[in-house]
Amino acid sequence: MAAANLPFPVFEVLFSYLDLPDLFSCALVCKSWNQYLKDENNSVWRLVCLRKLNKEAFKGDLLCNVPTYKSKVRAFYHSWNANDCSRNIHVKPNGFVLHRNPVAQSTDGARGKRGFNSGRHSWEVWWQGPLGTVAVVGLATKKASMQCQGYVALLGGDEQSWGWNLVDNYLIHNGDNQGNFPQCNNAPKYEVGERIRVILDMEDNYLAFERGYEFLGVAFRGLPNVNLYPAVSAVYGNTEVAMVYLGPPLDG
Repeated sequence: MAAANLPFPVFEVLFSYLDLPDLFSCALVCKSWNQYLKDENNSVWRLVCLRKLNKEAFKGDLLCNVPTYKSKVRAFYHSWNANDCSRNIHVKPNGFVLHRNPVAQSTDGARGKRGFNSGRHSWEVWWQGPLGTVAVVGLATKKASMQCQGYVALLGGDEQSWGWNLVDNYLIHNGDNQGNFPQCNNAPKYEVGERIRVILDMEDNYLAFERGYEFLGVAFRGLPNVNLYPAVSAVYGNTEVAMVYLGPPLDG
């Protein structure tokens, strides 16, 4: 019997043991496999979700904006990288939330697992605890430092990173203040728990932000054609920051 003609229950068992890159490869094998894996809520994606995500992530509201099983799995593969962050940060078991330990005179950062050098991407970032004096969300290359002494805007502090300081509403890159953001009078301050949507367009090489589904504008243009990673830097002890990858941004 040809693989393409296997019964769907057999597909379900076989596919449920594969990781996301392998499932994407399977979708290219033949039309029937592609059609089957296009259903983002079928039993394969559900089983992969149950295998990869812990109960907190699977049942809570952390992933409320990625409603399908497939989108939840994809978000997990783009979550925080526990092996690519400051030594003063640890990633919680759900994979989507980082915790900054209470260490004095240190600024600490973290990168996501996946970088982007093509396509259009969006993700949400939100602080689940106090911001402190500096709290920055943005992008970093692999070369950007994820820890430094003092309380500073680590993200954006060199030519390898770009950031928006949510505390004082200014942009920073290469250690230079790039101006206020968003560019409006009396821009509201960030509130803990508020989800910031980050939009990276590697076709036109820009970074933009949304808040409460309001487009705030393009923050940085002329981004380099290298792998750019979702990143944050934080200074407040015991604060926590969540990130959830959403996929391509919705136009309009």
